[in-house]
Amino acid sequence: MTVTLGEEIMLLSLDDDSGAARERQACQWAVAGGVVLELVLAGRLSVDRGRIAVVDTASTGVRLLDDRLRMIDAWAAGKSKPPKVTEWLTKDHGKVLDATLESLRERGLVSQEERKVLGLFPVRRFPEADGTVERELRGRLEGLVLRHGEPDDRSAGLIALLHGAKLHRLAFPDLPRKEVSPRMQEIAEGQWAGESVRKAIQDMQAAMSVVALVTMRS
Repeated sequence: MTVTLGEEIMLLSLDDDSGAARERQACQWAVAGGVVLELVLAGRLSVDRGRIAVVDTASTGVRLLDDRLRMIDAWAAGKSKPPKVTEWLTKDHGKVLDATLESLRERGLVSQEERKVLGLFPVRRFPEADGTVERELRGRLEGLVLRHGEPDDRSAGLIALLHGAKLHRLAFPDLPRKEVSPRMQEIAEGQWAGESVRKAIQDMQAAMSVVALVTMRS
């Protein structure tokens, strides 16, 4: 099963047993960035010098991506020039998490439970229903970061987003950041992809770094 970059980040965030999202604030920015980067890799968006533009409105066949593509297209159409990607992330980061969770639920990777905190406040949780995709994902990340494997475009993009958003603990919960950060940075800045994709990955990492700084200050 192929899952999107945003879904992969969401899977890393969710506690398998409780279904609660860890590092939720930073995660929602990274998930929003993952959706954008996935659309870049699919040839639907471009991100250049920190600005986002729609280049193809054809369906990707993935509802999560197609819904965001339509939203970005309508939003950007009212702008006099391509808007900054950080503007879109600011607009969407609080909403995209629910859409991504629903996509994971539809795929059968998580289940949905509703509970009440203190018997009053309803809370939704998404515990793991099928752990095969997350196990494969964590194995892939370990191979690339700890064993210095050679990444493909999507894996390089995923690692760049996680590194830029300072979500090292989600990917490597048992290792200190200093042990994985240099290799993640190397991958994010490497020559793994074609020029346009590489620039988009670096622009998205830069955007994650900006919002991570804002998140830490807030």
